Amino acid sequence: MANNILKVAGLRVAYGGIQAVKGIDFEVNQGELITLIGANGAGKTTTLKAITGTLPDCRVEGHVDYAGQALKGLRSFELVERGLAMVPEGRGVFTRMSIHENLLMGAFTRNEKAEIAADIERWFSVFPRLKERAAQMAGTLSGGEQQMLAMARALMSHPKLLLLDEPSMGLAPIMVEKIFEVIRDVSAQGVTILLVEQNARLALQAADRAYVMESGLITMAGEAETMLHDPRVRQAYLGES
Repeated sequence: MANNILKVAGLRVAYGGIQAVKGIDFEVNQGELITLIGANGAGKTTTLKAITGTLPDCRVEGHVDYAGQALKGLRSFELVERGLAMVPEGRGVFTRMSIHENLLMGAFTRNEKAEIAADIERWFSVFPRLKERAAQMAGTLSGGEQQMLAMARALMSHPKLLLLDEPSMGLAPIMVEKIFEVIRDVSAQGVTILLVEQNARLALQAADRAYVMESGLITMAGEAETMLHDPRVRQAYLGES
């Protein structure tokens, strides 16, 4: 297996007296698509925010290394410059900017104008709806269209590691299918992905390896295909007995 691109060790997050993440360890290797599944409130989103340093006032302990270097103290734009991008839960698009302007913001660390323009056309070809609405304000888009835009914007930075937080949340089934198609394609192109997702079936079908998170702890880990057929996972997360 290739070297770790992300290594999390002893991660703990506390909001006041509430321990949201209780000392977890996991790793993501170069080129993998890893999924972190679990029920709502398990600590998945908190884990991603702890990795990127985007949590509100709280106590964070443990170590997070990206490409062999500690991330502690780095600001968001510095993470992007180093090749780490995140699509947050709720999309986080710039609502008063156009689709085209949002995509340009995704490439703010880059200087090559011709390549940036080519990448915009590339993502317009993947998401034709965005091209049709290129001049439209992002805040007027549907939830699914905003998710497309958020993913395309993150990919404009040419990330080495892409963090995806609940990309299917609140979307119609046909839109979920499209989003996961893109996730698989991006992974096949060599981008390493850490996917947090409540739709355990789709996440496990797409991933190489998986971790299950419950009440702030990682309780299971293994090959995604194996976990897809594990009776405990099937009963708890796939709605099967």
